[in-house]
Amino acid sequence: MTRTYNNASAAETGRFYVKSAKTGRTYCVEPIMPRQADVMTHWGDVNPATKKVEGDYGDKYTGAIRPEDSIITKENGYDDIHFLDKGVSPLSYIEDLDAKYLTQLNATKV
Repeated sequence: MTRTYNNASAAETGRFYVKSAKTGRTYCVEPIMPRQADVMTHWGDVNPATKKVEGDYGDKYTGAIRPEDSIITKENGYDDIHFLDKGVSPLSYIEDLDAKYLTQLNATKV
């Protein structure tokens, strides 16, 4: 598997693509931020004198996106959308999906 960050905002959104060397499929991964505002990390700079976070980067560099900003939608051509439980590795999940897809491909060739 090859992990690529082929968009300029990967650091901001956390979105990345994984291309399988075995099947040629490309998988899009988007970390979705929690809906609760109280679990959001406050981003800014720590003032060395006061030890308080100052400044506000807002939604920049959160490493995740809001559900409504996702590009992974049926309207954008994504037919098989998966939401993973907390703690599940997207790369391991993709490897499992890709192995199943490869098995299906091999079964249709016979």
